[in-house]
Amino acid sequence: MNKRSLISSVFCAVALMAIGPIAGAQSPANWPEKPVRYIVPFSPGGVSDGVARLLAEQLSKQLGQSIIIENKPGVSGILGTQTVARSTPDGYTIMGGTITTHAVNPFFVKSLSYDPVKDFTPVSLVGMVSNALVVRADSPFNSVQDVIEAARAKPGALNYGTAGPGTSQHLSGELFQSITKTTFQQISYKGGSQAMMDLIGGQIDLIFETVAAARPMIDAKRVKVLGVTSAHELDDLPGVKPLAELGVPDFEMQSWQGVFAPAGTPQAIVDKLASEVAIAVKTPELSAKLRQLGVEPDGRGSSEFAAFQKAEVEKWRKVVQDAGIKAN
Repeated sequence: MNKRSLISSVFCAVALMAIGPIAGAQSPANWPEKPVRYIVPFSPGGVSDGVARLLAEQLSKQLGQSIIIENKPGVSGILGTQTVARSTPDGYTIMGGTITTHAVNPFFVKSLSYDPVKDFTPVSLVGMVSNALVVRADSPFNSVQDVIEAARAKPGALNYGTAGPGTSQHLSGELFQSITKTTFQQISYKGGSQAMMDLIGGQIDLIFETVAAARPMIDAKRVKVLGVTSAHELDDLPGVKPLAELGVPDFEMQSWQGVFAPAGTPQAIVDKLASEVAIAVKTPELSAKLRQLGVEPDGRGSSEFAAFQKAEVEKWRKVVQDAGIKAN
């Protein structure tokens, strides 16, 4: 091959390389042009799964494309979250992230296989989930102050049930101890329902359970509600004050549900999806269904959600460090 032919071949190759990706690429402006995979890093039947299915149904209507739910549970949501972190950032793989997967896992799991901030683009904060401090119906504790006084009188004598390390129940308990300067024993269960049964049976003293999960036992008057972990009263529990107003200053612990995409997802797609999620969660039908799950609709967009997530990471970093919790 002579010099002129070689130069010509090189130019052709470069041109094809430049044209090829453009011809095969899908424009962010036309997204979505095919079904979108929505990964839930937890088992079917939980709050995260319920939120994802409700949101996917509404988004499918708005976007004109199917949003396909795929459950990938395992190891505190790590398996599914890791899958999304390693996915192509083209807008066709998204996930439902939570306070566990995207704020506290780094503090409970050594050598985490993903970075909850660097490996993701926050899309939208779907909603907030509050817990309630509950004791069994015949408990001697009738107020938050009763619990605090008993815990201070006998450090470590009281215990509380959780659905495992890093869960909202566990984080609520750790924050409560940090602020009130008390010590409790954590009793870890495989699920919140088991903890509730042991609470009623008298095996544990209290739990910080999600309002939706505690509601059946509250309505059946098998447990008493002493306070809620939100910063304000909840419509679902009228008259029940926040812990911050009951002797636990600055207490606020709300789990949350959000939509994330892999880092590098085109901003145009992120913005479009965030806008559609905000519209979806404000529709009367979806809003009502989310509240039935114990989720207060939010709808904050990408930049606000990113700032919120980073603040959550720092908040729980301090709580975990102050409690002396070591990653397993």
